[in-house]
Amino acid sequence: MTTEKKPNISYDDFSKLDLRVGTIVAADDLENSNKLIKFMIDDGSEKRQIIAGIKKQYKVEDLVGKQVVFVANLEPREIAGLVSNGMILAAHTLDNLPVVLFPERSVPDGSEIC
Repeated sequence: MTTEKKPNISYDDFSKLDLRVGTIVAADDLENSNKLIKFMIDDGSEKRQIIAGIKKQYKVEDLVGKQVVFVANLEPREIAGLVSNGMILAAHTLDNLPVVLFPERSVPDGSEIC
């Protein structure tokens, strides 16, 4: 898959990202959307709502209890009338479908990605 490369950033810019691991404690299918799912993620200190466009690849019942990597310090954003407090990290396939990044093994919720 060929994608356009983005410009280099400094290490200082990269270090501003707060990437963490959290456990999906709830997932709800947004019926008015063909791609959005509403998640509640345990980030180790609280539960946060994250809206993600991964419905085409995943069923909500298969995701509850799984750990994911997410951006913890992304500014809140309204998506489909709901506030999303982070972004679940995923790669895109050749057919532009998301593949969520799951840790290889369980780690404590809130663990930093380094």
